[in-house]
Amino acid sequence: MSESYAPVPELNLLKEFQDHLGPAFYSEGFELVEYDGDAGLHTWSEDPGFLSRFIPFAKANGSGSDYALWRCDDRTDLATLPVVFVGDEGDLYVIARDLRELFRLLTIDREPVSEGFFGYEAVEEHSQGHAEFVTWLDRTFGLHPPEDPDALWNARKEHDDRFRAWAGRFTDLGDC
Repeated sequence: MSESYAPVPELNLLKEFQDHLGPAFYSEGFELVEYDGDAGLHTWSEDPGFLSRFIPFAKANGSGSDYALWRCDDRTDLATLPVVFVGDEGDLYVIARDLRELFRLLTIDREPVSEGFFGYEAVEEHSQGHAEFVTWLDRTFGLHPPEDPDALWNARKEHDDRFRAWAGRFTDLGDC
């Protein structure tokens, strides 16, 4: 790969994996898209103070939801920023505390939902590239599928509370 996808090494590695895998999904509905592109955040607020704090990077499902990094502070390691789900049906919340946690959640191989979690108990057939993704995740980062996805969901709550307080200055998150 001659040109970097993003200034985030973890995303560059995932992009290389995705390109190598070809046109197969490795997690239901997930697909890297143009780094720092449009994720429909302007529908929440046109305020530059709001929009400038997000870095969209992936589709979350097949119906128009996205993932974005939330610049909650000025840290330089962008991979450690919380990951926000920007839903096509009016959801806006922190889904993971950082990129590596999102990668682990992607092994569940289900589209995200706002209540509870991904419906991981009902996975009967995985995406075509799922096994390769799980192997890649272990080989590249030493990470494994979560034994208790609900624990990860609960662990991100502090970040989500902080996010909602911040975003509430620009939007009405009362219905999310």
